[in-house]
Amino acid sequence: MGSPSRTVVDVGALLDGSAWSAYQKLLTMLAALAVIFDGFDIQILAFAIPSLLGEWQVTRSDFAPVVALGLAGMACGSPLAGYCGDRFGRRAALIGCVALFGLGTIATAFVNGLAGLAVLRFLTGMGAGGALPNASALTAEFAPLRRRAVAVKLTIVCVPLGGMLGGLIAARVLPAYGWRALYAIGGAAPLLFALVLWRVLPESPRFLARRPASWPRLARLLNRMGHAVPADATFEERAGRSGADRVSLRALFRPGLARDTAGLWIAFFFCLASIYLVFGWLPAMLTAQGINVATASSGLAVYNFGGVLGVLLWTVLMTYLGSRGPMLYGSLACAASALALLLAPIQAQDDHTWLIAGLFVNGLLANAVQTSMFALAAHVYPTSVRASSVRAYATPDAWERC
Repeated sequence: MGSPSRTVVDVGALLDGSAWSAYQKLLTMLAALAVIFDGFDIQILAFAIPSLLGEWQVTRSDFAPVVALGLAGMACGSPLAGYCGDRFGRRAALIGCVALFGLGTIATAFVNGLAGLAVLRFLTGMGAGGALPNASALTAEFAPLRRRAVAVKLTIVCVPLGGMLGGLIAARVLPAYGWRALYAIGGAAPLLFALVLWRVLPESPRFLARRPASWPRLARLLNRMGHAVPADATFEERAGRSGADRVSLRALFRPGLARDTAGLWIAFFFCLASIYLVFGWLPAMLTAQGINVATASSGLAVYNFGGVLGVLLWTVLMTYLGSRGPMLYGSLACAASALALLLAPIQAQDDHTWLIAGLFVNGLLANAVQTSMFALAAHVYPTSVRASSVRAYATPDAWERC
C-alpha cells in the first residue's frame, strides 16, 4: 500500500483569506514597538547636541559630519539588513538591528569626542536603517491581505511616535542628568526589548514556507494563529513567488511610467530631506535662539506628535477625497507653515506657545504628505511593477538605488 498523500497548504492564501487573530495583532504590536525604539534612536543625537555644544566646546557645524554619517549608516544598513532578512529570516535581521542600535547608543554614553561619536553614530544608523524595513516586512507578512496596509502604516507611524516619546523623555532627563544618561536610557531599552523579541517573536510564516526544514515549526505557528494544520503538512507560498516581486527597478522607467517615477523620486527626496533636517537639527537650532534645552526637546516631541496625527488624519482624508487634493494642498500648507516658522520672531523670554504650535502643524503636514506618497505610488503603478515600486520608496536603501 502506498503512503497517504500529505496535506499541501498555501500559506499566503491561508493567511490572506483568514481573520486577523489576536495573536497576529500581538506580533504586529511587537514589531511596531521595535520601530518606536528605532524612531527614538534616530533622533537622539538631535536632543543631545545642545548639551554637547557646551560640554565639548565645539560649534554646531562640527556636528554636520556626525549627522551625515548617521544617515549614511542608515543607507548602508537598510540594504544589508534587507539581504540578511531575505537570507536568514526577518526575525533574526530585526533582532540583530535592534541590538546593534541599542549597543551603539549605550556605547555613545561613554564617548568623549566627535571622532568616537561619529563612528558610533554610523553603527547606530546601520541598525536603525535596517530595523524599519524588516519590521514592516514582518507586519505585512503576519497580516491578512485586507489588513496589510493598516498593519504597515501602524508600523511606519511608530517612527515619529518614537521621536515624540524621546522628546518627552529628553525634556526631563537632560536638565537633571545630562546627555549621557539619555543615551544610557536610549540604549538599554532596545537591548532589553531585543531579548523580549528573541523570546517571543516568531519568524514570518511566509518565510518559513519556503524552507522545508522549518515546516514543523511553521505548522506549530499556524496552529497558534488559529489555523488547524496537520503536523506533517507540506507548504507552499505561491503569492510570494510571483514575478512581480523580482521586477527590476528599470521597469519603473518604461514608457508611460518614467515621468511619474521621476516626479515621485523628487517628491520623496525633498519631503524626506525636510523631515530629517528637523530630526537632526531642530533642538540645536532652537537653543541657538536662546530657548532652553527642555523646551527645545519638547519642540521636537511636538513635531513628531503632529506627524503621528497627520498620518492618521490623511489616511481618512484620502479615503474619502482621493490623493490629489490632500497631497497637493497638504504640501502647499506644509511649505507655508515652514515659512511662517522662519518669519516668526523667537525670543528666549517670550511665551513659546505659537512656536510649538507651528512645529506641531509643520510636523503634521510633512509626515502626512510623506506617508501618503506610499499610497500614491501603489495607485500610479500597474500590478506588474507595484511590489517593486512601493518597496523602493518604503525602504531607505531606495536612495542608494536612486
